Amino acid sequence: QVQLVESGGGLVQPGGSLRLSCAASGSIFFSILTMGWYRQAPGKQRELVATITSSDTTTYTDSVKGRFTISRDNAKNTVYLQMNSLKPEDTAVYYCSGWRDLLNYWGQGTQVTVSS
Repeated sequence: QVQLVESGGGLVQPGGSLRLSCAASGSIFFSILTMGWYRQAPGKQRELVATITSSDTTTYTDSVKGRFTISRDNAKNTVYLQMNSLKPEDTAVYYCSGWRDLLNYWGQGTQVTVSS
């Protein structure tokens, strides 16, 4: 079993930056999981923002390309999402997820609010 705990959310002005962290515990298999960040804004469906595989291949949804960077530190069982040039439309609850085959894990989410 894997537990995921997100941190780093908060209130930031447009154009600002935040770094989200997601720490995994309870399993030694973190390094083989594909990790991803999702977000869900009020009244909208949950959206996949970025992923990183066990071999460090990354993908991004078009709206965050060039602004967000996903990375992982397997020694710390942690995945990060560096968010730069934040826009009001980035406001959402951000969720960390990890998966492989039939395994799928979720964190509880962290709120990111971009507002002046």
